[in-house]
Amino acid sequence: MAEVEGRGVSAQADASALRSPETYIGYARAANFASPGGQARDAERSYTVPPALELNQWALGGRWTVGRQQAQGAAGSRIVFRFHARDLHLVLGSGAGRPVRFRIAIDGRPPGADAGMDVDAAGNGTVTGERLYQLVRQRGAIRDRTFETTFLDPGVRAFSFTFG
Repeated sequence: MAEVEGRGVSAQADASALRSPETYIGYARAANFASPGGQARDAERSYTVPPALELNQWALGGRWTVGRQQAQGAAGSRIVFRFHARDLHLVLGSGAGRPVRFRIAIDGRPPGADAGMDVDAAGNGTVTGERLYQLVRQRGAIRDRTFETTFLDPGVRAFSFTFG
């Protein structure tokens, strides 16, 4: 019997280090949302990120319109998530129908060797279509980390986080 080893987003999750659950961004199923004032339903609003997040809390920063299944952000909008897993994925798309550039950081720094397959070592990536983006693939010890992504262009649509 042949063994198949998945790579990239196909690699098997590291269940021993997985302490963060799938998390939805739209208001219908959102949990652990930490921005002050909660989510405004179907209305554009400016959000702030609290100074510290507990494990599995997340927040929006900047201008967002939060819908039932997803949120759409303006240029300069951010998402911050405190997680514990080897891999962090985010389902993203473009509401404007054109590419959306973004930059990620882990604990306030570029990801370097911990970059997922959809970003470079400096944390730069581009949303080119609606799909799951692998943004973090930790190479070292797995511990609580703070992930942040800033969208440089308007129109990003964010749906959910998954972890592996």
